[in-house]
Amino acid sequence: MLMDEINAKEFEVFDGKDKILGRLASTVAKRLLTGKKVAIINAEMAIISGDRKGIKRKYKVRLDLQEKENPEHSPYWPRRPDMLVKRVVRGMLPYKKRTAGKEAYRNLRVFIGVPPAFKDVKPIEIETKNPKQLYVGHVKVGELAQLLGYTK
Repeated sequence: MLMDEINAKEFEVFDGKDKILGRLASTVAKRLLTGKKVAIINAEMAIISGDRKGIKRKYKVRLDLQEKENPEHSPYWPRRPDMLVKRVVRGMLPYKKRTAGKEAYRNLRVFIGVPPAFKDVKPIEIETKNPKQLYVGHVKVGELAQLLGYTK
């Protein structure tokens, strides 16, 4: 679907800026399972809470996982911030069940920044902690993507 074809009125829009990724993803997954179309803007500004080095190590291990016999059968984790967020949401859907999860996943759109179609739309607010209130560290999805090798 091209950007010109997107009708912003059909989508429930969530802003990822300074939102904890897990909370955002679970809320979006619930909305998708009810049959609604959902768009996430500013995906690169979502936050993963925890120790910065630990998060980087965990995702680096995921990228390096490969089946020895046939590497093409290995799981794929993207490096791009929008696709990384989309993959996290997919993990919260019953994706292997065709009727529920895959249909819901098709109704999800994730964007880096704010596309022109969604400039005038007011995003739905989610209750999450401010990143400055977290006792543990945090890393933004955009920074994690750069640490994993993503270049703009």
